[in-house]
Parts: sequence; structure tokens; C-alpha cells
Amino acid sequence: MALKIRLARGGTKKRPYYRVVIADSRSPRDGRFIEKVGHYNPLLSKDDENRVGLEVDKIKEWLAKGALPTERVARFLSEAGLVEWKHGNNPNKAKPGQKAQERIQEKKDKEEEAAAAAEEAKQAAAEAAAAGEAAAEAATE
Repeated sequence: MALKIRLARGGTKKRPYYRVVIADSRSPRDGRFIEKVGHYNPLLSKDDENRVGLEVDKIKEWLAKGALPTERVARFLSEAGLVEWKHGNNPNKAKPGQKAQERIQEKKDKEEEAAAAAEEAKQAAAEAAAAGEAAAEAATE
């Protein structure tokens, strides 16, 4: 059984309140859990001491048993000094998806074709002008 230390949402609509719980990873977010080990109230200010409450002894026991914290809970535990948490780096997050990249490539291809056609028209006009000047010079001679 894979155990997680995670948040279970409570409270009312637009007024969230979370319990920090130990649960099987397959159980629903707000469903069955094994034990409640803390709380989190995001509506309180960040410097409020009641914003996050953790039962450190119980959490240490569950960590020793192999429970893994979720990303948000790991932040709370690192502030309490229980877990080492580092900010993740996902360089691919800002990249557009596959279809967007295809649209961008199509747009670039059309721009290149239009630029090539404009260049060809410019060269044809220059050649016609040169031919016209040559014909005018030949007629004057």
C-alpha cells in the first residue's frame, strides 16, 4: 500500500480549509484516510501561526514507515525541518504544445514563401528594367 501525506479539502465554496492526512494513494482526495496529522488554512495571512498546524511526532512516524509527502505538504514539512525540499525546475513548462508548434512552423513557412515570392518579383522587375534600359539604349544608337 503506497501511503501519501497529502491535503484533503474541506470548508465551503470559495472558503477552502485543508486537513493534512495520511492516506492510501489510490483513495480519493477527500475520501477515506488513515489519520489526520495537521491542518492548513490558506485564507489566513502567511505570517499567521495558525495557517499551518502539524503534529510533528505523528508525521515523523509515518515518514519512517515510508509515507511520501505531496509537493505542497513537502513545503510545509521543510519549513518545520522534517523533510528536505527543493524548488523543482521544469524548463519545458513554458514551451508551447505540439499543435501550437505546428501552427508556428506553418506560419514561418508561409512567411518564407511570401518573402521568396517577393524577392523573385523584385528580381524579375529589376531584370525587366535592365532589359528595358538595354532596349532603350539600343534604340538610341
